Amino acid sequence: MRNLGISIYPEKSTDSELINYINMAADAGFKRIFSCLLSAQGTKKDIVDRFSGIIDYANKKGLQTIVDVNPSVLRKLNVSGDDLSFFKDIKASGFRLDNGYSGYEEAMMTYNDYNLKIEINMSNDTSYIDTIMDNVPNKYNLVGCHNFYPHEHTGLTLEYFERCTRRFKKYGLNTAAFITGQSENAFGPWPVGRQLPTLEMHRHLPVQVQLKHMIALNEIDDVIVSNCFLTEDEFSRIKNMRLDMVSFEVALKDDIMELEKTILLDEIHFRRGDISDTVIRSTKNSRDKYSDKSFALHNAPRDIKRGDILIESDDYGNYKGELEIALKDFKNTGKSNVIAKVKQDEVFILDYIKPYQKFNFIIVNN
Repeated sequence: MRNLGISIYPEKSTDSELINYINMAADAGFKRIFSCLLSAQGTKKDIVDRFSGIIDYANKKGLQTIVDVNPSVLRKLNVSGDDLSFFKDIKASGFRLDNGYSGYEEAMMTYNDYNLKIEINMSNDTSYIDTIMDNVPNKYNLVGCHNFYPHEHTGLTLEYFERCTRRFKKYGLNTAAFITGQSENAFGPWPVGRQLPTLEMHRHLPVQVQLKHMIALNEIDDVIVSNCFLTEDEFSRIKNMRLDMVSFEVALKDDIMELEKTILLDEIHFRRGDISDTVIRSTKNSRDKYSDKSFALHNAPRDIKRGDILIESDDYGNYKGELEIALKDFKNTGKSNVIAKVKQDEVFILDYIKPYQKFNFIIVNN
């Protein structure tokens, strides 16, 4: 089951700000929190005192927290693989190794006395995870999470991201990655950079569009917002979103027929397996189910544009009722009704809908 997460940075926020943020996240259905000890200042006691109360509150609201560390931070805190009680002291559910050890140590840590999750940095295309698996870890306590990148132009390319992710997915491990809020007041653990995405292509996109793209890629289990704080408007755009399929936001044409609207909005669609590079075809729940209905020709513009949603008219014979989404511009035969259009900033996600992948639509204008 896919989960959503927020990030909190207690050294940069007040308790009241964090409690309010955790409440908003819980209300929106979020289940995870990422926090960072790489930037935390003070003694071990200072960190326990600062983090334990707010993480305990998050636990009570149903959000589990994983904190980011590395070997030098662990040495500073006098934490060893043989004694991970520090993380129970701060009430965390686990810790993320931004960089790690030889593979043996990570595997041994998964057998800790506190059932802590050991989260491995996924943003490296090396055999690191293979070495950990060679040492036979407790897979139930081993998970993965990509990096985020505050510096402009330093985020991962999609091809590299997918290559790294496949190294973890082949072992059936839970995966996570970051998307970023776009508030002018948002911040992360470091002074540079307001946006903190995993994928560079996400850096300036609305947060809900980034999330939909992650859902379309269908490789990441948990999607975490890396900076804080999300605005109320950003929460509202995510709150009721389906996490098992992409819900494209669409603008309806004024003359859409009720039957066409029913097909568009009330059915779960999936892309046919025998794919075209011109249109995404959804046939099972439209063409078959409504074969006895009439689809009059009423809006058949000469030029079909990328992102247009079509339903074939009676003039297309046994194709009538078929729903299609244009992947590129092309000329209409004069038999296809254009009934709606995918919101422009989501059109690129169409390219990531695979054969048999499910999707649906929600209205943004009517």
